[in-house]
Amino acid sequence: MLQFEELRLELLESEKPLAELAEALGLEEMKKEVAALEEQTAAPNFWDDLKNAQRVQQQISSLKSRVDSYERLKSDYDDTLMMIELSDEEEDESMFPDCRESVDKIKRELDKQTLSTLLSGEYDNKNALLTFHAGAGGTEAQDWVSMLVRMYMHWGEQHGYKVSMPDFLDGDEAGLKSAVLHIEGENAYGYMKSENGVHRLVRVSPFDASGRRHTSFASLEVMPEIDDTIEIDLNMDDVKMDVYRASGAGGQKVNKTSSAVRLTHIPTGIVTSCQVERSQTQNREVALRMLKSKLLEIKEREHLDKIEDIKGVQMEIGWGSQIRSYVFMPYTLVKDHRTGFEMGNINAVMDGDLDGFINAYLKMQSLEKLNGEQ
Repeated sequence: MLQFEELRLELLESEKPLAELAEALGLEEMKKEVAALEEQTAAPNFWDDLKNAQRVQQQISSLKSRVDSYERLKSDYDDTLMMIELSDEEEDESMFPDCRESVDKIKRELDKQTLSTLLSGEYDNKNALLTFHAGAGGTEAQDWVSMLVRMYMHWGEQHGYKVSMPDFLDGDEAGLKSAVLHIEGENAYGYMKSENGVHRLVRVSPFDASGRRHTSFASLEVMPEIDDTIEIDLNMDDVKMDVYRASGAGGQKVNKTSSAVRLTHIPTGIVTSCQVERSQTQNREVALRMLKSKLLEIKEREHLDKIEDIKGVQMEIGWGSQIRSYVFMPYTLVKDHRTGFEMGNINAVMDGDLDGFINAYLKMQSLEKLNGEQ
């Protein structure tokens, strides 16, 4: 039947990219590396060095996850091809919708895994910390921050990441003056690093009784979360800790005790805080991870030899120019000013449909890297 033959040919177009993906992933090398690492875990003294043991186990888990994802995709490809051929042979038209859906699913997953091969940065596989700040504009800018927070929460949840908000500061009338999102999962930072910068909103403000059009700005700083596998030399004598009562939701215990923690790195003035965990100790641990992440990001960006070389708050990420505009009025359009990628369905974007923007940025970076090496 013609419809099944066309679908089969469409699926076969993915055969070569699938083989190229295996090569790009270094699939056979990954399998060998897993076997070598698992051999290490069998050594009688493996658990004597707990930190190294945990690092090896994390590495095994990460590699196995990538191998399993590819092998599931290859298996789905083979099964779908067989399903199409059998349905065609038996002229069973009722199977066409299922075959169509399977082909579309394979193509989406192939694109996703191919894109992940562009994540080759040192920290790309880490969790991500997103810090939002409202720009000038009062309530309108603070509402824009809350809209962005919601957008990234939706994106994370849609991709199977665990998303939490360890810190926030409510706006005067509505929205948020600032917020921190923690996105946990494989390659969270690799994908989210494309979002670092200033985001611009153009709309008729619901807070303006005259119905005038407003332009608002919010900055987003994206950092990889530093875990125990990365050594960072931080002098705790340089860190001041303050405790205070949480300012928002979290239950009676959170609001009635001074469990929230604010850490200040005295030499630079960099501040991190956490208020949503149940105990002061838990909040301190989260705030300390955030502080280490921010210091390491600045150290790497400024090409410094050690944390002590960071001098003053002037080293913190500046506002810079806008990376993306979100226009609700007089037309609807979201446009990335770095890549030129744009979408007219602004409601879908605000509901977390950011993959087109992220993919365009990663591909642009990959091309720039290739051109730089030539």
